[in-house]
This record gives sequence, structure tokens and C-alpha cells, in this order.
Amino acid sequence: MKSPILNQIGTVFIPVSEIDKARDWYCDLLGIQANGDVQFGHIYVIPMNGTGIVLDSKIYSPDKVIKTPLFHFNTENIEEAYKYMKEKDINLLTEIEHDHYFTFADPDGNHLMICKC
Repeated sequence: MKSPILNQIGTVFIPVSEIDKARDWYCDLLGIQANGDVQFGHIYVIPMNGTGIVLDSKIYSPDKVIKTPLFHFNTENIEEAYKYMKEKDINLLTEIEHDHYFTFADPDGNHLMICKC
């Protein structure tokens, strides 16, 4: 039987403690306007190109903070992206590794990555 499951990722859920604060932080990070409202009092869908990101404060607890990046944001210029993050005073966890990627943390301590595409 052929699998009915597509080889696509629809969205990634990120646990956050304060949905409004997280929405504003992520939208600022990505340089996008926060469009739409928080849904059901705990979910915000970030407008993305491609795989989606859903911030969810209902699934947050300190023991669910993501300590290994589960995905990465793309950049065409890793040096420029790193400089941008430093200027925004983002919690950088690594320097640029292998001229290709670096990791950082969001305000809740979730580990994320930016990678040169």
C-alpha cells in the first residue's frame, strides 16, 4: 500500500510562556508584521513562507523547553544574520560554526538555529 502520509512538514509547534510576548519577539526577529490575533487564548500562527510555526503557550512548561534545535531558519548570508542577531542582543549560544550555522535561544530558552542555504 502506498503511504497516504506526505513527505512534508506542515508546521512546527514551539512552547512559549507568554503568547503575546513571544508573538512580538518572533515577528520582530523575522522582520514581519504580527498579523492576526492570538487564537483560543494560547496559539499564534506565524506567517511563514513554507513550513509553518505555531507558538503555543498551552503546551509550555519549563521542562518542555527545546534544548536541541528541531529546525533552522534559512539565511543567504550567515555573517549578516549573525551580526543582526548580535545587534538585537539575542542570546547567541554559539559562534558561526563551519561557516554555515549558529544557534541561539528565544526568551523562553528554546534553542533555535540559523543556517546558510
